[in-house]
Amino acid sequence: MKRIVIVAAFSLALAACSSGPSGRVAGMPLKPAANPSAVIAAELAFARLAQEKGQWAAFRETAAKDAEMFVPQRVKAADWLKGRAEPATAVKWQPHAVWSSCDGSYAVTRGGWDSPNASGTFATIWQRQNNGDYKWVADMSLTSDGASRPPEMIAARVAECKIRPGEAPLIVKTDTDWRTAASRDGTLRWGTGVTTLGGRTISVALWTGSGFETVLEHTVPAAAPAR
Repeated sequence: MKRIVIVAAFSLALAACSSGPSGRVAGMPLKPAANPSAVIAAELAFARLAQEKGQWAAFRETAAKDAEMFVPQRVKAADWLKGRAEPATAVKWQPHAVWSSCDGSYAVTRGGWDSPNASGTFATIWQRQNNGDYKWVADMSLTSDGASRPPEMIAARVAECKIRPGEAPLIVKTDTDWRTAASRDGTLRWGTGVTTLGGRTISVALWTGSGFETVLEHTVPAAAPAR
């Protein structure tokens, strides 16, 4: 799959939240600021590492503590990946879009993957670490019937920052094992679920200033394989 080249075209999205670097300076705490380009860079580095060191080695190296995978059931990544043999050919993937909370504490990427026998799409939830780096906390394969066509430019969107959301209920579904979470500032919310038969669902909502907009929602049939 052709690799998408990142261009410095995120200024409008970043301006919606904050300007300036989000990294640690002289021991000061991280500045709450969205940085979609850093998330995309982390996703691309993740994909490149899979080709250089092996697919599961890349997953282990880039996972946050207590990260989850869906294979298709929900599993703790560290346990599932421990000692797992590498496939003969690592899956290739690339991001197509990213959604970030206003404060940059969490972001979600969606993209396409390609293996020797199948292709499809995926979603990954990223958490900013204390040093400013991003590590993934959840990874889910969404489809296996062909990846969507790569865009000319990776789309980036940041939650509205001017008016913060109130204590609106988190996304709730009736799926078995449904779990919800949110960014530190509450402007990005998501839920993941797995049915007893292995079907999996992800739903992501972004704060617009007046309410939450669902930007990603997908249910995977139980028979579909995981990435």
